Parts: sequence; structure tokens; C-alpha cells
Amino acid sequence: MVIDSMGIGAMPDCREFNDTEKCNTLRNVCEFNKGLNVPNMQKMGLGNIQEFKGIEKTETPIADYGTMQEKSKGKDTTTGHWEMAGIVSEKPFATFPDGFPDELIQEFIEETNCGGVLANCPASGTAIIEKLNDEHHSTKFPIVYTSADSVYQIAVDTDLIPLETLYEWCEKAREILDNGNWNVSRVIARPYKIIDGKPVRISKDRRDYSMKPSHTVLDDVKNSGGRVIGIGKIEDIFSKSGITHAIHTGSNKEGLELTLKAVKNELDLEKIAYSDYKNGKNGDFIFTNLVDTDMLFGHRNDAEGYGKAIEEIDTYVDDIMDNMSDNDLLIITADHGCDPTVEGTDHTREYVPVLVYSKYNHGKDLGLINGFDYIAKLVKDWLNL
Repeated sequence: MVIDSMGIGAMPDCREFNDTEKCNTLRNVCEFNKGLNVPNMQKMGLGNIQEFKGIEKTETPIADYGTMQEKSKGKDTTTGHWEMAGIVSEKPFATFPDGFPDELIQEFIEETNCGGVLANCPASGTAIIEKLNDEHHSTKFPIVYTSADSVYQIAVDTDLIPLETLYEWCEKAREILDNGNWNVSRVIARPYKIIDGKPVRISKDRRDYSMKPSHTVLDDVKNSGGRVIGIGKIEDIFSKSGITHAIHTGSNKEGLELTLKAVKNELDLEKIAYSDYKNGKNGDFIFTNLVDTDMLFGHRNDAEGYGKAIEEIDTYVDDIMDNMSDNDLLIITADHGCDPTVEGTDHTREYVPVLVYSKYNHGKDLGLINGFDYIAKLVKDWLNL
């Protein structure tokens, strides 16, 4: 279960990623909110990792706890999740601080017949959509923008441009980027609607079109006859590779409820199975991304909302643990930082926490772990792959 962007402190090379040493997403969110109420993750040992206001240290943690340092050269969703699945990215994905080259934009316009594009610059998604909404309506041109991450983002009002057209444009962009070896991590569909006179992004219809990863632990589980159940944007992050079942979510609450159902074996897997899935059972891997912390609060510098989102996640942790069997393992971690209290709205290059719980764990201090691929090793060992 990945709490998207809940980093716990600047990594030594953070300056190479244009980040300040002051970034510590969880600690700063705790300080801003004068403490957080997360009794379940506190019991697991979250407060034993470092000092977080309101999250006490416990003498009897029920989970193993530690800090993970990323090996890959990046601070984005794809890099973090891929490393958790066993892929260390030595070469960083390409970024475009001055916008995308004219040749790339022109090819996109020609291949999609969209007529033109607006923006073509790094921007906060909510800000650029609000700024260019009127021009978007008058021209029907998509709003194309990027960020400090390796992303090609396309925003449209789906009451003006159909959602299906937006997805087609994103698929075409992914094809152009791959064929041209642009090394762009993700194309992101950013649909929005005008609600009460303001443009509002529709989270449940967002889609990510990632580069296709090489072999991961997801493939190992699937090839062994197990089920890999992606909840949230997991199937997008892995471009469906190694996934057997998937369901998108519109909120953290929905993702948490689906995760709980999956743990309780109450999720209707037939409805979300891939067409090539062959019935078999050799251990399940439930992989959940909880994106609201990042998308709704980190990028929008909303430390209060970020704190409430963490507290909401915590309310489900005890139910998940209570419904686990003796054969189940729970891992809670993050993929990067996105500190809402420091300058800027981009991801931050941070360490991440890791909590590992089973009926057999005894509160071991894992210390500093070199590499998010520690997760892949845990999964393989647990499922005897």
C-alpha cells in the first residue's frame, strides 16, 4: 500500500533535483497540523523511524519499521513504483523545463488532428487549466503541459472534447514519444469539467500512459500462477505489465475500501480480471496506490488537507490488519516526497518510510535500507518465488 509522496526527509543528492534540504513531507505536515492522529501506524512503529509531532514512539511496535533510500535517478511515481517492483533506473527520465520541442508538438498536432495546443510549458495543473480554460473553449485546442517530472500532460474539458478523444490523444502521444525515443516516463490524461463556474479535474477519469517496464516482481507473481490486483493507478504505472486484475479509483477512500475488500476476499475479481487471465491461485499480490496525498494536497501546497488524508488512511489500517490471515503480509510505504510546506509544487527527492506487518513480525528496526527494491525481495520471499 503506497501512500503517494509521503516522504520522510531530503536525500543527500536532493540539490541535484532542485530540492531543499528542508523537505520532509511527513515531519513538516505533522508540524503544520500540530500533530497527526494516526494510532494504527503509530502502533506499527511509524514514530520509531524518526520524530514526527503527534506520532509517538512505542516500546512495543507490532510491525518492522525502517527508512528506504531510492537507488534510481528520479523522484517520480514511475521511478519509485518500478524500483519497488525490482527495476532500478540508472538513467533519469527526460524532463522539459522549457516546454516540449517544436518538432514533438508539431508531430502530436499532425497525428491527432487536434488543430493546435495551448501552454506547452511546465505548470501546476490546476493553475494552467484555470488560466487557459476560456482559450481552450474558444479554440478547442488541448492544454499540454509538463512539470519537474517526466510527464506529458493533456488537459481538456470533457464537456467540450469527449473523454474517449482525450484518451486517444494520450495513446497517440505515448506512441510518438516511444517511437522517437524521447524517454518520457508518463503521458497523463487530465480531464476536467466546469463545476459551479470553475474548472475541476475529475480524478476518477485520469489515466496514466507509462513506458512499458522490463521484467518485474509483478511478472514473477503472475507467471507463477498468482493474481496481481492493481488498485488505483497501478495498472497505468506498469502499463498493464504483470497485472491480472485492476480497478481505478476516484479517491483514497475508495482505494482503501477496495483494498480491505480484497484482503477479506470480497472483491468481485471476475469483473476486473484481464481478458488474458487464466484462473489459477498461487498467492495474491494486492498493490494499492493512494494518490490523494500527492495529487490533491502535495502539489497544491495544502498541508492541512495532506494531514487529514494521512489520518483517513490510518482509520483503515486496523481493519486491514484484523482481516489478514496468518499467511498475509502488509507493507506500507511511499514512492517519493511532495512536501506541501516548502517552495514549489513539484515532487521532492526524499527517503520514504516502510512498515512491514504480519502475525509473525516482532517490531524489528530495519534501519536504513538501500533501495526500494527491498519491497520486491520481500514479496518474492513471502510468496516463495
